[in-house]
Amino acid sequence: MTLFDQEELPAAPLGVPVRVRMTVAYDGTGFSGFAPNPGVRTVGGTLRSSLERILRHQVPITCAGRTDAGVHGWGQVVSFDVEEGVDLEGLVRSVNRMCGPAIAVRDAAVVDATFDARRSATARSYRYTILNTRAGNPLLARTAWHVPDPLDLSVLRLGCDALIGTHDFTSFCRKPKVAAGQEAPSMVREVRDARWHDLGDGVLRFDITASSFCQQMVRAIVGTLVDMGLGKRTPGEMRSIIEARSRSAASGVAPAHGLVLWEVTY
Repeated sequence: MTLFDQEELPAAPLGVPVRVRMTVAYDGTGFSGFAPNPGVRTVGGTLRSSLERILRHQVPITCAGRTDAGVHGWGQVVSFDVEEGVDLEGLVRSVNRMCGPAIAVRDAAVVDATFDARRSATARSYRYTILNTRAGNPLLARTAWHVPDPLDLSVLRLGCDALIGTHDFTSFCRKPKVAAGQEAPSMVREVRDARWHDLGDGVLRFDITASSFCQQMVRAIVGTLVDMGLGKRTPGEMRSIIEARSRSAASGVAPAHGLVLWEVTY
C-alpha cells in the first residue's frame, strides 16, 4: 500500500476513533525530509504507508516538527486517529518491522482527543553534533559534521548569549513561499536555552530549545557559530546579525546530517 492507493481505503476508522500519540526516531539519511510527499521518499510518508497497510484505513498524521532532508529524529512526535481497541503494542511491533532500521517507533499511547502533535507542543529541542578533529571518523560520518580546523569552544559559547530570549530570527530562516496577497508568517521565536557541550575526543554538541523553529534556523545558527569559532566572525556580531533581519547577514547553513530533533515538550 502506498500513498497513491489512499482512495481505496476508508477515509477514517470505521469504529469509534481515538487519538494516538507516537514518539518516533529515525535516521534521516536518504529521506527527503519528514512531511509526506507523493512520489518522494520521506519519513512521514513511509510511516503513514505502513500504518495504512496495517490499519486498513487512511491515516493522516500530524508531526511536531517537519524536519528537512537528511535531518534525523530521536524525539519526533506524531498524532493520528485509530479505531478504539486497536492493539497498540502490536501496531508498534508491526510498524517497526516494516520501517526498521531507519525508522523506529519508541512508544505509543492513547491520548485525549484534543491532543495535536504540532499545536499542543510548548517547546522543541534540537541537537547538533560536530566532530572537531584533524581526521574524520567514519562511524560518526552520518550524524556529525566534520570540521577539521580547530574551533574555540569559549567563542562558540559566547556566541550563544545573544540568542536567548524572544527575537525575530529572519536572519537565520529560509524565506517562506507566500502566495500573492497573503501575509508572510512571523519569524519571531523564543529561544529558551542554547549551549555547547564538550563530549571529549573532539566531539562537540550544540543543544537549543525554543518555542518553535523556522526552516533551517538551527543549521544557520550553527553555521554562524562555527564561523565565530574559526575566527572568521566575532561573538559580538551575533546581536547585530539578529537585528539585521536579513538572511544575508548570517553565515551559511551547517550540513543537515549533524542535526537531530531531540525532544518535544508538551
